[in-house]
Amino acid sequence: MNQTLTNLFPRTARINARNHLAIAGCDVVDLAREFGTPLYIFDDAHLRARAAEIRDAFQSRWQNSLVLYATKAYYSPYIARVFKDAGLGIDVTSEGELEIARRVGLTPDKIYLHGNNKTPAEIHAALAQGVTHIVVDNLDEIELLARLADELRVTPRVLLRLAPAIDPHTHRYLATGIAESKFGLPMQTGIAMEAARRLAHYASRITLVGLHAHIGSQIFDLAPYRDTIAALTDFAAELKSAIGFELQELDLGGGWGVPYVEEQNALAVEDMAETIVSSFKFQIPSSKFKVQGSNLEPRTSNLEPETSNLKLVFEPGRALIASSAVAVYTVGAIKEIRDVRTYIAVDGGMGDNIRPALYGAQYTARVANKMNDAPTMRAAIAGRYCEQGDILINEVALPRVSAGDLIAIPTAGAYQIPMASNYNLIPRPAVIAARDGNARVIRRRETVEDMLRCDVDE
Repeated sequence: MNQTLTNLFPRTARINARNHLAIAGCDVVDLAREFGTPLYIFDDAHLRARAAEIRDAFQSRWQNSLVLYATKAYYSPYIARVFKDAGLGIDVTSEGELEIARRVGLTPDKIYLHGNNKTPAEIHAALAQGVTHIVVDNLDEIELLARLADELRVTPRVLLRLAPAIDPHTHRYLATGIAESKFGLPMQTGIAMEAARRLAHYASRITLVGLHAHIGSQIFDLAPYRDTIAALTDFAAELKSAIGFELQELDLGGGWGVPYVEEQNALAVEDMAETIVSSFKFQIPSSKFKVQGSNLEPRTSNLEPETSNLKLVFEPGRALIASSAVAVYTVGAIKEIRDVRTYIAVDGGMGDNIRPALYGAQYTARVANKMNDAPTMRAAIAGRYCEQGDILINEVALPRVSAGDLIAIPTAGAYQIPMASNYNLIPRPAVIAARDGNARVIRRRETVEDMLRCDVDE
């Protein structure tokens, strides 16, 4: 049987003559032997092509656009350099993420600081590093930001993160733009307007330049994005009337759905870009709100990129990186419970991928050393951690599996390594990048000594 690879795998993935999975010309069985398992393999060419694809889709439709990589999906010096090379910026939420940006030489005007509870140290570090954009998420941080800006003699550019009460039709843990979300300033209660007025009070220290909304993650429907644009442009009109606000930047977040199993279909980048930009052009008549640099006549709906200085900002994370990596595990114990279920236990699990246990994320799998073998069984892929909920995949069709076989799980690039833990004092896995038949370590495998370094033995 000659099975094909679905688009869940990276672009360079192939089945080679040895019946093995290969990525970027590297045999995964050989990689597992060299680097050990669990192992995360990034396809370098896929990652760079995906960045260029998303960047170009928006810039070809709106010249003054900026794609920021949402670093929480997975961030390392290697990832930072890849996206810097592609001309992308980043959004950050911590001093650690700021430090990586500094080390790779990312220009501060392409760094946006986020967070629903930014510490004084984080805001100070960002301003001291020259970061120009701060996304305000609550009322309490405004006075703090003004004080630190005054101390450092800088004038940051601020965007208000709004909660527009739009249902993104995703898992409730992934919905971040609804009214009850911990993120953003609710528009319906008057809090968002109050934040804008407070920022206007500190206009000599802080410049309010834009609005931001990130309505959630794993969104496969374009309608919520159209609704978000309408809500934000309506609010911009209210701010124009209330405080003379001049909209300079509109940040529409990310959250574009990524398929993890064959039944899911990704939102095409071109469709996403076309929908967002065309929806914005329709909403932008100059009678509605003031746009810096615009000389449009009222009711203009066919806005071209060169007619306005307004910057459109986008923050994909998962959509940029998820499909670029494959997680590889070694099979250990196999437990068959007759007429109930078969468990295939692997040497990883919730310690390197908490998503299935946290909110029921789905995955599929292949046997990396038996890629063309026909499926003959259905089984659960179980982790090695001491929790009954440590199940990576509830059921998947596989060929007959034995101890020592390699399980490959695609779409492993986002929210796995950054959320990894040392539960049961098990070291976190190695991460490698493959390109043109060569592979190199971008994060070495943790050791027991690494895990114990912060403990104090008295």
